Amino acid sequence: MKEETKIIHAVPVDPLTGAVSVPVYQTSTFVQESPGVNKGFDYSRSNNPTRQVLENLVAELEEGKLGLAFSSGLAAVDAVVKLLSSGDEIVAVDDIYGGSYRLFTHVYKKLGIRVTYVDSGDVENVRAALNDRTKLVWLESPTNPTLKISDIRAISELAHANGALVVVDNTFASPVLQKPLLLGADIIIHSATKYLAGHSDVIGGVIIAGSEELGQQLKFIQNASGAVLGPWDSWLVIRGIETLCLRVEKQSDNGLRVARFLLDHPDVDQVYYPGLVHHRNHNIAIEQQKGFGGVVSFSLKTDSAQDAVKFVTSTQLFLLAESLGGVKSLLCHPTTMTHKSTPPEVKKSVGVTDSLIRLSCGIEHYSDLITDLDQAFAHVQSVSINQSELALS
Repeated sequence: MKEETKIIHAVPVDPLTGAVSVPVYQTSTFVQESPGVNKGFDYSRSNNPTRQVLENLVAELEEGKLGLAFSSGLAAVDAVVKLLSSGDEIVAVDDIYGGSYRLFTHVYKKLGIRVTYVDSGDVENVRAALNDRTKLVWLESPTNPTLKISDIRAISELAHANGALVVVDNTFASPVLQKPLLLGADIIIHSATKYLAGHSDVIGGVIIAGSEELGQQLKFIQNASGAVLGPWDSWLVIRGIETLCLRVEKQSDNGLRVARFLLDHPDVDQVYYPGLVHHRNHNIAIEQQKGFGGVVSFSLKTDSAQDAVKFVTSTQLFLLAESLGGVKSLLCHPTTMTHKSTPPEVKKSVGVTDSLIRLSCGIEHYSDLITDLDQAFAHVQSVSINQSELALS
């Protein structure tokens, strides 16, 4: 069965009423026949029928054993880190989402969990960082925001030989383009806010475990900590997933076309997109992904934060906002937005420069998106010329 068909029919028809749309069970508690005897549900923090449909759905999409839905992507990250104990260590990709960096550095560091950041685009960097205290290898592939690609299969083999689990944040690729569990990873994380939900209308996160044992450990943490996704938000993500294949295919096509446009633009310094042949790990991306996604990052030749801000405030179709993966195109200035809490020296070392701009291509026609970017470049140029003339006068 093809992926498009599989996704649509993985969403079940309601067995009680025959409803084609999954019911929203907006309830906190459930009547029990006698103490401890119920229909599989007793309290919605522990389990909810609508959330359960979503959790089963994402597990099936990623070909995992158990899925869990959380109130945000960071709540999902937090739950995975809670598998560790004081003294344990994580080897993480250096170009990591700013929220994950903040959580690791300002919350878990003081609890005795150490994180070593490496450029995981080179497997040897991961090998060199592993030690007998390493319990997790934490990957994003592609990364946020410079879209580095890690060899998930090779790193998984290396980590397992060292007794460590591999976690892959698969948000940028989505299960349509990449299935990390089939490449050897143990745990997958998604910000469900992004491609899974797809309409910029919900905050959520999911975890998919590759084994039943690991899934039950994470289920215990979810119930104990309580950061669960509510039934209405679960329904929104389910509805979004039904069009996931269509959206990601269109967004990936737009992403590649926009990346090629940027590559030839005289005002652009670097373009970061795994679908371009000059990308360092383009060949690995081809091997482990079915497509390259809708996120494209680029830097300006001026390397000027001022010019970058002019650019991101000059577009008309690309909306200046946090987040990505929605049907409407978005853009952001990572150094002052998504990675604001990351120290300047760290941002500089991983390529988050003052002029770096991240685009999330939506489902608009690619020609309109390119026209919008072109006029933004022209606007930055005209403002710069006017300022130079004023300075001379």
